[in-house]
Amino acid sequence: MFTDSHCHLTFPELTASLGEIRASMAKAQVDRALCICTTLEEFPDVHQLALQYGNFWASVGVHPDNEGVTEPTLEDLLTLGSLPKVVAIGETGLDYFRLGGRTVADLEWQRERFRTHIRAARQLKKPLVIHTRSASADTLAILREEGEDGGAGSAGGVFHCFTESAEVAKAALEMGFYISFSGILTFKTAQDLRDVAAWVPMDRLLIETDSPYLAPVPFRGKTNNPSYVPYVAKQLAAIRDCSIEVIGEATSRNFTRLFDGVGV
Repeated sequence: MFTDSHCHLTFPELTASLGEIRASMAKAQVDRALCICTTLEEFPDVHQLALQYGNFWASVGVHPDNEGVTEPTLEDLLTLGSLPKVVAIGETGLDYFRLGGRTVADLEWQRERFRTHIRAARQLKKPLVIHTRSASADTLAILREEGEDGGAGSAGGVFHCFTESAEVAKAALEMGFYISFSGILTFKTAQDLRDVAAWVPMDRLLIETDSPYLAPVPFRGKTNNPSYVPYVAKQLAAIRDCSIEVIGEATSRNFTRLFDGVGV
């Protein structure tokens, strides 16, 4: 019934307990998960999860906040993105939250990395998994500059773990992107985000855990895992005055559509 559209199962907090996590997923009716890559160094492990388990898929990309790692070339992403069960390019985008004494101008390497991912996604005709933090204006601008306007030839994709304003959500939707909500939606301080979630079209919604981070209430502060994604669905159902089954079915259907028939 439920699909976790974004999780990091190769992180040390979760690797050792993968068997227990998969059992918990089955019990919670979490049928599928997209395992997200954040460096080229970890890609073989992420990809192996997808190859080993029928209900896991993989992405390939380098997170915008990762420094001191192998810089992906267009050829790298095209080659790895063509492998079996790799269904998305990312996680990619921009993150200006931790400047560390630098200016936004100093982060041109992030913007170039983002452009490389967009170009790979467009060539492969696979969706982007977008991360944006304290950088929404540049994120949207670069997507537009690279031709991501929702028209023919657009890769499209999803703004994952959405925490931005209604204006950013509207812009992303106009460009053809999906919006994914995480456990943050359950936090007491997240009313503005719940207001956004109330009107995003049902056919553009996704849910995720972003495991091992951002565990939803009542598990906040604990290690997150994909079996908790129904708590995000439950919050969405309350916001939109519908059943959790409606949310589970709609978001799973959207996942299948976005990622080109995954699981069908």
